[in-house]
Amino acid sequence: MKKLVLFCLSIIYVLFSCTDNPQNAKINSSLNNDNLMEYTSYIDVTNYKSGYYVNVSCPWNDKSLGEFYLYPDTLELPNELENEIVIRTPVKSVIAYSSTQWSVFLELDEIERVKGILESNYTDNVVIKRLLAEKKIEDVGIETSLKTEIAINLHPDVILYTPYSTVPKTEIGDLTGAVMFPFADYLENHPLGRAEWLKLIGYLTCREKDTDKWFNDIVTRYESLKNICQNVEKRPTVFSDLPFEGQWYLPGGASYIAQIFHDAGADYIWKDNNSTASLPVDAETVLSKARDADFWRIMNSTNTKYSYERLAVENELYTYFKAYKNRNILVCDIRESGYFEKSEYEPDILLKDFVYAFHPEMLENEDYIPKYFYRLKNEK
Repeated sequence: MKKLVLFCLSIIYVLFSCTDNPQNAKINSSLNNDNLMEYTSYIDVTNYKSGYYVNVSCPWNDKSLGEFYLYPDTLELPNELENEIVIRTPVKSVIAYSSTQWSVFLELDEIERVKGILESNYTDNVVIKRLLAEKKIEDVGIETSLKTEIAINLHPDVILYTPYSTVPKTEIGDLTGAVMFPFADYLENHPLGRAEWLKLIGYLTCREKDTDKWFNDIVTRYESLKNICQNVEKRPTVFSDLPFEGQWYLPGGASYIAQIFHDAGADYIWKDNNSTASLPVDAETVLSKARDADFWRIMNSTNTKYSYERLAVENELYTYFKAYKNRNILVCDIRESGYFEKSEYEPDILLKDFVYAFHPEMLENEDYIPKYFYRLKNEK
């Protein structure tokens, strides 16, 4: 269906533009309308001559966040692309706003192309910390307060920025001369759709064969785990997170993590909700609806590890939940596991952690050790 829609849109575009703009006609005649992205909702990639045409959709309206042409720097640029946004590949200098971006460069052994990152104090990655210490990578500040002078001195070809509906794109692109590319991976709600954005880094670095194989292997492992959980006899119930300033912000029923719960053979307590965003819910409602849930998923971003004792001291309300009483709390130590740097491109491992928790019998022949989410142990 996605390919059919893209094909129809291309036909309409040609019909309305051929007579008015010969350049557009040349471009469209060279486009291959087969979308190279299968699971994503917000990025389409098609072949264009020896390069690629990329369109990033806007999640908040029917407009595009940008149309780009990726073209090898070893070839002469086609005349019809003179007025288009072109990224010459492989890129030589990149500023990456998100750790999910630079982690792919690192995995591909292409990290020397990343010259700047944001909020480096939040990473514990030893390679990145070393490169920062050696000044081979610079900290360019935070998104709302970029270190402009440092960014300019890095002479970036491309800035991979994170698009937010409430945060406008800054003028840093004009100041540096870099192409501002909206990296909207975090908006994808299907785990494989989010992971598929790693292929974009492959196109930028001319390593598409490697990223295609990488992603295809992820799909194979993910679908295999999903399939063994489709017809489980009992689906345990699960809810998520902790309150913040008296308010519980729960994942919507159509969110990324809700999809993983479902694929792992569990029923998310808020599964009937159609939102992809976080839901603000008061503590009393959460207790009423999730009191008897079998499992409770928690993210820990502090330096102090969670324990049942600590949770009880933090809020007596927690002790009323069945998951607390039965010691079925699943915790992820964000910094220790590198969750935000790695898990997006390891949805198969994330899924396996939950399958191991919800249906350990499915993995009884494996000596499996969870990577991200582990069952919180009893105090001794």
